[in-house]
Amino acid sequence: MAIYTKTGDRGETSLANGKRVAKTDVRIEAYGTVDELNSAVGWLRAGMVQDAAMQAADEQLRWVQNKLFNLGAELSEAPGEWIKAEDTARLEEWIDRIQEAVPPMRAFVLPAGSETVCRCHLCRTVCRRAERKMIEAQSGEEGLRFVNRLSDYLFVLARYCGALRNEKEETWEPGINV
Repeated sequence: MAIYTKTGDRGETSLANGKRVAKTDVRIEAYGTVDELNSAVGWLRAGMVQDAAMQAADEQLRWVQNKLFNLGAELSEAPGEWIKAEDTARLEEWIDRIQEAVPPMRAFVLPAGSETVCRCHLCRTVCRRAERKMIEAQSGEEGLRFVNRLSDYLFVLARYCGALRNEKEETWEPGINV
């Protein structure tokens, strides 16, 4: 099978249902951003490989990557139910578990710290952009809930990664003059 088809050479692509659309179509933007998020999650996982304490998070993120492919299929209008309420509920369970393992938040946390923490925050911000693109594309409700919860999961995961290494969280100081 050839990797190139030449069918997109004029700025169009096909959705899973066969419909041809411009590569700038909001639906293409949405699943392209989900694909970008998936790559960022892979980069996050690459930083966890050598850390035994992060094995459970790595397994969770592998699951997330598969779900992001499902979400891409849904956004490309492939027939079927790709993201389910149980998927969102699983993220909520993980969030609740992680929240119990980190100190309570007392201020807004800056997206800073170790490389792994920063990678989590970068994934979180790409996830938020994917959510905005999905809203613009008028995608399904469960997919939106899933992505919204995924950004919450990535935030608490960043805090958890920092807590594992006893990193002091940097917090926002409103009105600071440097």
